[in-house]
Amino acid sequence: MFMTKLFSSPFDRDSTASDVIKDVDLSGKRAVITGATSGIGVETARALAAAGAEVTLAVRRPDAGEQIAADLRTRTGNAAIRVARVDVADLESVHAFTATWTGPLHILVNNAGIMMLPELQRGISGHEQQFATNYLGHFALALGLHSALADAGGARLVSVSSSGHLFSPVVFDDLDYRFRPYDALGAYGQSKTAEVLLAVEADRRWSGDGIRANALHPGAIATNLQRHTGGLKTPEPYRKTIGQGAATSVFLAASPLVEGIGGRYFEDVNEAPQVTARPTELGVPGVAPYALDASNAERLWEVGTAILH
Repeated sequence: MFMTKLFSSPFDRDSTASDVIKDVDLSGKRAVITGATSGIGVETARALAAAGAEVTLAVRRPDAGEQIAADLRTRTGNAAIRVARVDVADLESVHAFTATWTGPLHILVNNAGIMMLPELQRGISGHEQQFATNYLGHFALALGLHSALADAGGARLVSVSSSGHLFSPVVFDDLDYRFRPYDALGAYGQSKTAEVLLAVEADRRWSGDGIRANALHPGAIATNLQRHTGGLKTPEPYRKTIGQGAATSVFLAASPLVEGIGGRYFEDVNEAPQVTARPTELGVPGVAPYALDASNAERLWEVGTAILH
């Protein structure tokens, strides 16, 4: 069986967003980043803006976004940082944003997310809330911005997943826990697998339009994402700073080193190997084969399309 050689970069888990974007010039490029009011979303926006990109903070709370934007303009010296309301849990919000976007889009970073809701909640079209927010909302955003990405003449779609995908494949026969007892970690894992599959299928369908898509695990970073888990539980030696956590997102969004590469899963700024079982040791990289499976990716795209239409 033919195996594609894993992509290797000169960076590692200790590299920061500033490291990976050093000497990269994004002047004339336009980027959209969801969930850019906290955590690695803010740092991703800072790094891209510092490299000269026009950055749109696509956020649920524009008031908070304006405060972040003002700070980033001061820190980067880049005045081209704007704020738009995009709540990926609300399709009307997503559609309103994509309907008013004009011109090319060079970078889309699907960064927003929710994690391990303690009780079963339902969102878009009655679907389990983590699947609805982390996958369906971002899928709708990508579809709505496809023409803008194609117009860029070489665009990047970055899907921020997680090693949490190792806790569950996409369970097509029961996406929404209508038969199974609800499991917070399993639901989170399913949504994060879905985010990888989104990148895999987007790359297959859209690479001919010059759009390359990849997914990533940012690492263990203490952010608002863990608000339902009682905080980050990962031991200190395996944690990352915000700058280190944003490194892989920024690398996939902007580095010339990954030009022409797509449909893959990265962590620690390198492509992760496939694993046959969930690693039992912390810090061991790996992606589940089901998250990269072409048939799963195509099936999920069709399921998502049916839901949204």
